[in-house]
Order: sequence, then C-alpha cells, then structure tokens
Amino acid sequence: MNNKKVLIVIDMQNDFVTGALENSEAQGITAALEDRVKEYKAEGIPVFFTRDTHGEDYMETQEGRLLPVPHCIKDTKGWQIIDCLKEYADEANVLDKPTFGAVDFPAWLEEKLGAEAVSDLEEIQFCGVCTDICVISNAMILKAAYPEKKITVFGSLCAGVTPESHENALNAMKACQMYIN
Repeated sequence: MNNKKVLIVIDMQNDFVTGALENSEAQGITAALEDRVKEYKAEGIPVFFTRDTHGEDYMETQEGRLLPVPHCIKDTKGWQIIDCLKEYADEANVLDKPTFGAVDFPAWLEEKLGAEAVSDLEEIQFCGVCTDICVISNAMILKAAYPEKKITVFGSLCAGVTPESHENALNAMKACQMYIN
C-alpha cells in the first residue's frame, strides 16, 4: 500500500438517506461525500464501506424494540448503498454489520489490507451516517483497537439524527482524542 491512510464510509444506505429513516441532513452530505470518495479512489487511497444489515426478525431485536422502524433489511432496496456511491462499494470492500458498531472491524480491516499495512497506517478517516450512532460506535472501536493511530472524522461529511446530536457526537469523539475536520 503506497499511502498511509484509509477512508471508511459508514452506512450510506438508501434507508438512511431517502428511505425508512430518511434524513435531510444525510441528503445534504451526499454530493461532497461522493466527491471525496472519487478523489481518494483516483489517488489510490483505500475506501471501505459499512452496511447496516438486519434480518426479517428486526422487530424482535433490542434495536427493533427501541427503534421500531424496520430498516436496512438484507437484500432490500433500503439496505443497498446509495446510487452515487454504489460503483465504489463492491463486496470486497463492504463490511456488513448487524448493529451500530462492528466489533470485528479491526480483524476485518487487517484481513482486507494485511496486518502490516494496517500497522503502517498513519490515519483512519470516517464519514457517513449517523454521526451519533454508527459513526461514533465504529470510530470508537477502531480508536480502542489502534490507540496510537490518528482517527479523523470529517464532520461536514457526516450527518446525525439531528444537527444537535451530530454536534454532540463530534464533541464526544474530540474528547476521545479523535480529530474532527
């Protein structure tokens, strides 16, 4: 790997942008996020995606009971990565996660890049949705796994459930020694 950073795009799926959990804040970041992904791909910087993934039993899960809006049900349109990013997200660089944070994220990243390449990384960058749920969860997992790596969250390329919860999450990540751009 000839670069020292990776970009992780969290849950840019139809259900979070225009579907069951439609969010105008998420709609507002898609063009700039697409530009960043295109730029990084052109520069050879690895870009990975996560995909919130639930089963038909979603309503019987704790998340379903606390957020009773079926969303991101595997193999539905809502589960798919949004159209403008779809061409950059193939199965080889997408991590399906059954909950907010992927506890296996560090092992998955090492499998995709190689342990030595991950060791050589200087920066892990994040963008996507929802800042206050899945972005913060995954950023915290990778910060815990790699405490000496620079973790950067692009606040202008993230969207929360509300603007207030977005800002709260950015402040919480900053307090945990992440860089907010």
